Amino acid sequence: MNTNHLPAKEVANISIKNIKIQQDIILNNIFNLAANPNPAAIAVEKITQNLIKTVTTIEQFCSHHQATPANLNRTSRQIYSWMKFLSEPQNLQLHIASTYKVRQITEQLLKKHQQDSIELKIEFTNLAGLYKGKKSRTFAHLIISEGFINAPDEVLQAVVKSALFAKTPEHTQLIRAFAGSEEYSSVLLMIDLIAEVISENPQGNVYNLDNLFHKINQEYFAANLIKPRLAWSQINTYRKFGHYEPARDRVVMSLTLDNSNIPEFVTEFVLFHELLHKYHGTKWVNGKRMVHTPEFRADESRFKLYAEAQTWLQKLASGSY
Repeated sequence: MNTNHLPAKEVANISIKNIKIQQDIILNNIFNLAANPNPAAIAVEKITQNLIKTVTTIEQFCSHHQATPANLNRTSRQIYSWMKFLSEPQNLQLHIASTYKVRQITEQLLKKHQQDSIELKIEFTNLAGLYKGKKSRTFAHLIISEGFINAPDEVLQAVVKSALFAKTPEHTQLIRAFAGSEEYSSVLLMIDLIAEVISENPQGNVYNLDNLFHKINQEYFAANLIKPRLAWSQINTYRKFGHYEPARDRVVMSLTLDNSNIPEFVTEFVLFHELLHKYHGTKWVNGKRMVHTPEFRADESRFKLYAEAQTWLQKLASGSY
Protein backbone atom coordinates (compact mmCIF):
# COMPACT_ATOMS: atom_id res chain seq x y z
CA MET A 1 0.00 0.00 0.00
CA ASN A 2 1.29 3.42 -0.89
CA THR A 3 1.04 6.23 1.64
CA ASN A 4 1.09 9.96 1.29
CA HIS A 5 1.14 12.75 3.83
CA LEU A 6 1.22 16.49 4.11
CA PRO A 7 3.87 18.44 6.06
CA ALA A 8 3.90 17.93 9.82
CA LYS A 9 2.03 21.18 10.51
CA GLU A 10 -0.89 19.81 8.50
CA VAL A 11 -0.71 16.34 9.98
CA ALA A 12 -4.48 16.25 10.52
CA ASN A 13 -4.91 15.71 6.77
CA ILE A 14 -2.88 12.53 6.34
CA SER A 15 -4.20 10.45 3.48
CA ILE A 16 -3.57 6.83 2.56
CA LYS A 17 -3.23 6.22 -1.16
CA ASN A 18 -5.11 3.26 -2.62
CA ILE A 19 -6.98 2.57 0.64
CA LYS A 20 -10.29 2.53 -1.27
CA ILE A 21 -8.83 -0.02 -3.68
CA GLN A 22 -7.81 -2.17 -0.70
CA GLN A 23 -11.34 -1.91 0.69
CA ASP A 24 -12.90 -2.86 -2.65
CA ILE A 25 -10.68 -5.95 -2.84
CA ILE A 26 -11.76 -7.03 0.65
CA LEU A 27 -15.44 -6.40 -0.11
CA ASN A 28 -15.19 -8.41 -3.32
CA ASN A 29 -13.53 -11.31 -1.50
CA ILE A 30 -16.23 -11.25 1.17
CA PHE A 31 -18.98 -11.22 -1.46
CA ASN A 32 -17.42 -14.24 -3.17
CA LEU A 33 -17.20 -16.06 0.17
CA ALA A 34 -20.83 -15.24 0.86
CA ALA A 35 -21.96 -17.57 -1.92
CA ASN A 36 -21.69 -20.32 0.70
CA PRO A 37 -23.41 -20.38 4.13
CA ASN A 38 -20.30 -22.02 5.61
CA PRO A 39 -17.24 -20.52 3.90
CA ALA A 40 -13.91 -22.28 4.22
CA ALA A 41 -12.07 -21.32 7.40
CA ILE A 42 -8.82 -20.89 5.49
CA ALA A 43 -10.46 -18.33 3.18
CA VAL A 44 -11.88 -16.36 6.14
CA GLU A 45 -8.47 -16.45 7.83
CA LYS A 46 -6.86 -15.08 4.67
CA ILE A 47 -9.19 -12.06 4.75
CA THR A 48 -8.53 -11.58 8.47
CA GLN A 49 -4.77 -11.58 7.94
CA ASN A 50 -5.11 -9.11 5.06
CA LEU A 51 -7.16 -6.80 7.29
CA ILE A 52 -4.65 -7.03 10.14
CA LYS A 53 -1.70 -6.43 7.82
CA THR A 54 -3.37 -3.39 6.25
CA VAL A 55 -4.40 -1.69 9.51
CA THR A 56 -0.99 -2.41 11.04
CA THR A 57 0.71 -0.75 8.06
CA ILE A 58 -1.52 2.32 8.47
CA GLU A 59 -0.87 2.51 12.21
CA GLN A 60 2.89 2.20 11.73
CA PHE A 61 2.81 4.91 9.07
CA CYS A 62 0.89 7.26 11.38
CA SER A 63 3.24 6.52 14.27
CA HIS A 64 6.29 7.21 12.09
CA HIS A 65 4.89 10.68 11.42
CA GLN A 66 4.06 11.25 15.11
CA ALA A 67 0.35 10.96 14.46
CA THR A 68 -2.50 8.52 15.07
CA PRO A 69 -5.27 7.20 12.79
CA ALA A 70 -7.40 10.08 14.15
CA ASN A 71 -5.17 12.35 12.03
CA LEU A 72 -6.22 10.64 8.80
CA ASN A 73 -8.47 12.56 6.45
CA ARG A 74 -12.13 11.63 6.55
CA THR A 75 -12.13 8.99 3.81
CA SER A 76 -8.95 7.27 4.99
CA ARG A 77 -10.11 7.36 8.63
CA GLN A 78 -13.51 5.85 7.82
CA ILE A 79 -12.03 2.99 5.81
CA TYR A 80 -9.27 2.36 8.36
CA SER A 81 -11.85 2.18 11.18
CA TRP A 82 -14.01 -0.20 9.14
CA MET A 83 -11.03 -2.47 8.46
CA LYS A 84 -9.99 -2.40 12.12
CA PHE A 85 -13.55 -3.32 13.13
CA LEU A 86 -13.58 -6.31 10.77
CA SER A 87 -10.17 -7.48 11.93
CA GLU A 88 -11.99 -8.78 15.02
CA PRO A 89 -13.02 -12.38 14.08
CA GLN A 90 -16.55 -12.18 15.52
CA ASN A 91 -17.27 -8.95 13.65
CA LEU A 92 -15.98 -10.41 10.38
CA GLN A 93 -18.03 -13.59 10.84
CA LEU A 94 -21.18 -11.55 11.44
CA HIS A 95 -20.37 -9.36 8.42
CA ILE A 96 -19.92 -12.39 6.14
CA ALA A 97 -23.08 -14.07 7.46
CA SER A 98 -25.14 -10.93 6.82
CA THR A 99 -23.67 -10.58 3.33
CA TYR A 100 -24.71 -14.19 2.65
CA LYS A 101 -28.27 -13.50 3.86
CA VAL A 102 -28.62 -10.38 1.72
CA ARG A 103 -27.14 -12.19 -1.28
CA GLN A 104 -29.69 -15.01 -0.91
CA ILE A 105 -32.59 -12.57 -0.49
CA THR A 106 -31.49 -10.53 -3.52
CA GLU A 107 -30.90 -13.55 -5.77
CA GLN A 108 -34.34 -14.94 -4.91
CA LEU A 109 -36.03 -11.62 -5.69
CA LEU A 110 -34.12 -11.21 -8.95
CA LYS A 111 -35.14 -14.72 -9.97
CA LYS A 112 -38.75 -13.92 -9.12
CA HIS A 113 -38.54 -10.89 -11.44
CA GLN A 114 -36.73 -12.98 -14.11
CA GLN A 115 -33.56 -10.92 -13.69
CA ASP A 116 -31.31 -13.58 -12.18
CA SER A 117 -28.79 -13.41 -15.05
CA ILE A 118 -27.57 -9.90 -14.17
CA GLU A 119 -24.31 -9.16 -12.37
CA LEU A 120 -24.74 -8.77 -8.61
CA LYS A 121 -22.63 -6.90 -6.06
CA ILE A 122 -23.43 -6.51 -2.34
CA GLU A 123 -21.44 -4.55 0.24
CA PHE A 124 -21.78 -3.77 3.93
CA THR A 125 -19.62 -0.77 4.81
CA ASN A 126 -19.53 2.36 6.99
CA LEU A 127 -21.94 4.22 4.77
CA ALA A 128 -23.07 7.76 5.67
CA GLY A 129 -26.72 6.85 5.10
CA LEU A 130 -28.69 3.64 5.58
CA TYR A 131 -28.34 2.07 2.14
CA LYS A 132 -27.84 2.78 -1.56
CA GLY A 133 -28.95 0.68 -4.51
CA LYS A 134 -28.62 0.69 -8.27
CA LYS A 135 -30.18 -1.74 -10.72
CA SER A 136 -30.21 -1.94 -14.51
CA ARG A 137 -30.75 -4.65 -17.10
CA THR A 138 -27.19 -5.85 -16.62
CA PHE A 139 -26.30 -5.30 -12.96
CA ALA A 140 -27.58 -4.75 -9.42
CA HIS A 141 -25.37 -3.06 -6.81
CA LEU A 142 -26.41 -2.75 -3.18
CA ILE A 143 -24.45 -0.92 -0.45
CA ILE A 144 -25.72 -1.23 3.13
CA SER A 145 -24.59 0.49 6.32
CA GLU A 146 -22.45 -1.72 8.57
CA GLY A 147 -24.99 -1.00 11.29
CA PHE A 148 -27.31 -3.58 9.72
CA ILE A 149 -24.98 -6.58 10.19
CA ASN A 150 -27.02 -7.68 13.21
CA ALA A 151 -30.42 -6.94 11.65
CA PRO A 152 -33.20 -9.57 11.54
CA ASP A 153 -33.93 -11.21 8.19
CA GLU A 154 -37.18 -9.26 7.74
CA VAL A 155 -35.27 -5.96 8.03
CA LEU A 156 -32.62 -7.08 5.54
CA GLN A 157 -35.36 -8.12 3.14
CA ALA A 158 -37.00 -4.71 3.52
CA VAL A 159 -33.67 -3.02 2.72
CA VAL A 160 -33.17 -5.10 -0.44
CA LYS A 161 -36.71 -4.47 -1.67
CA SER A 162 -36.51 -0.74 -0.93
CA ALA A 163 -33.08 -0.29 -2.52
CA LEU A 164 -33.52 -2.36 -5.67
CA PHE A 165 -37.25 -2.75 -6.25
CA ALA A 166 -40.03 -0.65 -4.69
CA LYS A 167 -40.37 1.10 -1.32
CA THR A 168 -43.46 0.58 0.78
CA PRO A 169 -44.50 2.25 4.05
CA GLU A 170 -44.17 -1.12 5.80
CA HIS A 171 -40.58 -1.59 4.59
CA THR A 172 -39.65 1.97 5.50
CA GLN A 173 -41.06 1.54 9.01
CA LEU A 174 -39.10 -1.70 9.56
CA ILE A 175 -35.86 -0.10 8.38
CA ARG A 176 -36.27 3.08 10.41
CA ALA A 177 -37.21 1.15 13.54
CA PHE A 178 -34.03 -0.91 13.37
CA ALA A 179 -31.90 2.12 12.46
CA GLY A 180 -33.18 3.75 15.65
CA SER A 181 -32.20 0.78 17.81
CA GLU A 182 -29.16 0.40 20.02
CA GLU A 183 -28.17 -2.72 18.06
CA TYR A 184 -27.68 -0.46 15.03
CA SER A 185 -26.09 2.55 16.71
CA SER A 186 -23.72 0.48 18.87
CA VAL A 187 -22.02 -0.94 15.76
CA LEU A 188 -21.56 2.49 14.22
CA LEU A 189 -20.33 4.02 17.46
CA MET A 190 -17.91 1.12 17.89
CA ILE A 191 -16.45 1.91 14.46
CA ASP A 192 -16.37 5.67 15.12
CA LEU A 193 -14.49 5.21 18.39
CA ILE A 194 -11.71 3.15 16.81
CA ALA A 195 -9.86 6.12 15.34
CA GLU A 196 -11.00 8.80 17.76
CA VAL A 197 -8.49 10.33 20.14
CA ILE A 198 -10.18 10.29 23.51
CA SER A 199 -8.87 12.09 26.55
CA GLU A 200 -9.17 9.43 29.22
CA ASN A 201 -9.83 11.95 31.93
CA PRO A 202 -12.88 10.90 33.97
CA GLN A 203 -13.36 14.48 35.16
CA GLY A 204 -15.76 16.33 32.92
CA ASN A 205 -16.84 19.94 33.24
CA VAL A 206 -19.69 18.87 35.51
CA TYR A 207 -19.51 15.17 36.35
CA ASN A 208 -16.63 12.97 37.43
CA LEU A 209 -17.00 9.44 36.06
CA ASP A 210 -14.76 7.96 38.76
CA ASN A 211 -17.06 9.30 41.46
CA LEU A 212 -20.16 8.05 39.66
CA PHE A 213 -18.58 4.62 39.15
CA HIS A 214 -17.76 4.18 42.84
CA LYS A 215 -21.31 5.20 43.77
CA ILE A 216 -22.86 2.75 41.28
CA ASN A 217 -20.44 -0.03 42.15
CA GLN A 218 -21.30 0.24 45.83
CA GLU A 219 -25.05 0.45 45.30
CA TYR A 220 -25.63 -2.12 42.53
CA PHE A 221 -22.57 -4.40 42.37
CA ALA A 222 -21.72 -4.75 46.07
CA ALA A 223 -18.42 -2.99 45.28
CA ASN A 224 -17.25 -6.12 43.40
CA LEU A 225 -17.04 -4.74 39.85
CA ILE A 226 -13.50 -3.97 38.71
CA LYS A 227 -13.37 -0.40 37.44
CA PRO A 228 -12.95 -0.14 33.65
CA ARG A 229 -11.23 2.76 31.95
CA LEU A 230 -13.60 5.73 31.92
CA ALA A 231 -13.61 8.49 29.31
CA TRP A 232 -15.67 11.32 27.86
CA SER A 233 -16.16 11.26 24.09
CA GLN A 234 -16.35 14.23 21.72
CA ILE A 235 -18.71 12.39 19.35
CA ASN A 236 -22.12 14.00 18.86
CA THR A 237 -24.77 11.50 19.86
CA TYR A 238 -28.52 11.51 19.45
CA ARG A 239 -29.76 8.09 20.50
CA LYS A 240 -26.80 6.44 22.22
CA PHE A 241 -25.05 8.25 25.03
CA GLY A 242 -22.49 5.69 26.13
CA HIS A 243 -20.60 2.66 24.91
CA TYR A 244 -18.64 -0.17 26.52
CA GLU A 245 -15.65 -1.46 24.55
CA PRO A 246 -14.76 -4.97 25.79
CA ALA A 247 -11.44 -5.11 23.93
CA ARG A 248 -10.22 -2.00 25.78
CA ASP A 249 -12.32 -2.53 28.92
CA ARG A 250 -13.40 1.06 28.50
CA VAL A 251 -16.65 2.95 28.96
CA VAL A 252 -16.95 6.02 26.74
CA MET A 253 -19.61 8.54 27.71
CA SER A 254 -21.06 11.25 25.49
CA LEU A 255 -20.28 14.85 26.42
CA THR A 256 -23.99 15.45 25.89
CA LEU A 257 -24.43 14.16 29.44
CA ASP A 258 -21.72 16.34 31.00
CA ASN A 259 -24.16 19.20 31.39
CA SER A 260 -25.38 20.97 34.52
CA ASN A 261 -28.89 21.11 33.05
CA ILE A 262 -29.04 17.31 32.99
CA PRO A 263 -29.66 15.69 36.38
CA GLU A 264 -26.86 13.56 37.77
CA PHE A 265 -29.08 10.47 37.91
CA VAL A 266 -29.44 10.54 34.09
CA THR A 267 -25.67 10.42 33.54
CA GLU A 268 -25.43 7.86 36.34
CA PHE A 269 -28.04 5.65 34.64
CA VAL A 270 -26.20 5.64 31.31
CA LEU A 271 -22.95 4.71 33.08
CA PHE A 272 -24.82 1.97 34.97
CA HIS A 273 -26.19 0.65 31.67
CA GLU A 274 -22.70 0.45 30.16
CA LEU A 275 -21.28 -1.20 33.28
CA LEU A 276 -23.96 -3.88 32.93
CA HIS A 277 -22.48 -4.67 29.51
CA LYS A 278 -19.15 -5.29 31.26
CA TYR A 279 -20.82 -7.32 34.00
CA HIS A 280 -22.93 -9.55 31.71
CA GLY A 281 -20.54 -9.83 28.79
CA THR A 282 -21.55 -10.51 25.17
CA LYS A 283 -23.91 -13.36 24.34
CA TRP A 284 -23.93 -14.97 20.88
CA VAL A 285 -27.04 -16.93 19.89
CA ASN A 286 -27.28 -18.59 16.47
CA GLY A 287 -24.56 -16.33 15.12
CA LYS A 288 -26.23 -13.14 16.36
CA ARG A 289 -24.81 -10.80 18.95
CA MET A 290 -27.26 -10.36 21.81
CA VAL A 291 -26.84 -6.83 23.11
CA HIS A 292 -29.53 -6.98 25.79
CA THR A 293 -30.51 -10.31 27.29
CA PRO A 294 -33.53 -10.75 29.61
CA GLU A 295 -31.06 -10.93 32.51
CA PHE A 296 -29.50 -7.63 31.42
CA ARG A 297 -32.90 -5.91 31.25
CA ALA A 298 -33.91 -7.27 34.65
CA ASP A 299 -30.75 -5.84 36.24
CA GLU A 300 -31.16 -2.55 34.39
CA SER A 301 -34.68 -2.10 35.76
CA ARG A 302 -33.27 -2.16 39.31
CA PHE A 303 -31.98 1.38 38.84
CA LYS A 304 -33.66 3.53 41.47
CA LEU A 305 -34.91 6.21 39.03
CA TYR A 306 -35.25 3.96 35.99
CA ALA A 307 -38.47 5.45 34.56
CA GLU A 308 -37.36 9.04 35.10
CA ALA A 309 -33.96 8.40 33.46
CA GLN A 310 -35.62 6.75 30.45
CA THR A 311 -37.91 9.75 30.04
CA TRP A 312 -34.95 12.12 30.07
CA LEU A 313 -33.04 10.08 27.51
CA GLN A 314 -36.07 9.94 25.23
CA LYS A 315 -36.28 13.75 25.39
CA LEU A 316 -32.58 14.04 24.50
CA ALA A 317 -32.94 11.57 21.64
CA SER A 318 -35.97 13.34 20.19
CA GLY A 319 -34.36 16.77 20.45
CA SER A 320 -37.21 18.01 22.65
CA TYR A 321 -34.82 18.78 25.52
